[in-house]
Amino acid sequence: MRVRPATVEELPTVMTILDGAMLEIDAATVREKCDTREALVAVEGGRLLGALVRSGGHIDAVAVRRARRGQGIGRTLVEAASEDVDQIEAEFDAKNRPFYEKLNFDIEELEEGRFRGVRR
Repeated sequence: MRVRPATVEELPTVMTILDGAMLEIDAATVREKCDTREALVAVEGGRLLGALVRSGGHIDAVAVRRARRGQGIGRTLVEAASEDVDQIEAEFDAKNRPFYEKLNFDIEELEEGRFRGVRR
């Protein structure tokens, strides 16, 4: 598996992956991030397995195909997104907290059930 910037032609598949995780990010934003190379995809054998969208050092969305979760794909995407920034951060719901804890994010609660994590 390798991680690379997403292309605009892959936008429908990237949106399917993000929508499958019920993430609230619109196609126009993801398209813009494809143009700025801030949308990343994890690819294996020509198939997109996961996607991550960021704004600088902030993760806007990260998702992996349901059948491929728990295989380190999300971790690999976050690590790739972290390569060119001093720190990476994300806001997320309680259900995603274990994912960010495993990646050694320092986590604080923003409000009931909503968290912010930072990894330096």
